[in-house]
Amino acid sequence: MPTVVTNEDHPMENAPEAEANVGTNVEDDYIDLNDQRIRVLPGASETAASFEFESEDHTLGNALRYMIMKNPQVELCGYSIPHPSEAKMNIRIQTYEGTTVYDVLEKGFEDLMSLCDIVTDKFTAERDKFNAKQKA
Repeated sequence: MPTVVTNEDHPMENAPEAEANVGTNVEDDYIDLNDQRIRVLPGASETAASFEFESEDHTLGNALRYMIMKNPQVELCGYSIPHPSEAKMNIRIQTYEGTTVYDVLEKGFEDLMSLCDIVTDKFTAERDKFNAKQKA
């Protein structure tokens, strides 16, 4: 017999407020070169390369592939998880002449970070509006 599901709204009073200074610490921008999580796989050229990402999965793979494919200079972009028991994700990028895969990958990361910032800002604004409405 199916369980009965009730539709109840719960206030977000206990939700943490967004921190205004996230990412402003100088140490947040520091990249330890001994802890590289991206490696270029053998056989790469300026217009075609495969990259291996350590400790990543479909979450980053699909989102990054989508953002990279929106670039009109990209001929092909795809990702794969070589084996489910390994925490690795590979992404293949091929570009048209005149654009390097490294520039495209960097632009893909920048575009994805911008999209995440927009989603965070919109969510925070709507959450704050909801909380204000609940208090009124």
